[in-house]
Amino acid sequence: AVVSTQSTGGNAPKLIKSGKYTAADLCFSLQETVFAMLVEITERAMAHTRSPQVLVVGGVGCNLRLQEMLAQMADQRGASLCATDDRYCIDNGAMIAHTGNLMFEKGMHTSIEESAVTQRFRTDEVHIAWRS
Repeated sequence: AVVSTQSTGGNAPKLIKSGKYTAADLCFSLQETVFAMLVEITERAMAHTRSPQVLVVGGVGCNLRLQEMLAQMADQRGASLCATDDRYCIDNGAMIAHTGNLMFEKGMHTSIEESAVTQRFRTDEVHIAWRS
């Protein structure tokens, strides 16, 4: 990456104006940083679940660079990557509904009054009852 998100310190306009970086440079750098974070989290999830496969779907799943980075990580782990085509990389609604159904079938119910949104929810702290 040309420049990390931390090193810009919110000064992206100044960096572009200086002529040292273009907007494309900064956008690419941000993309690489975010995708590296996604790949690292995915690798951790694969290790925790002992999964030999990774499936990339949803809107961001259309991005060929992300697919390339995930494929490289999967290959290094001796795992496989399935990157679905654009027909399945549009909306996560079906995946969320399926997960909700799996939870419901395992007796995991949350009333509206008990439900809340946790912005910084850690996915590695979720008990996945339907896998046990």
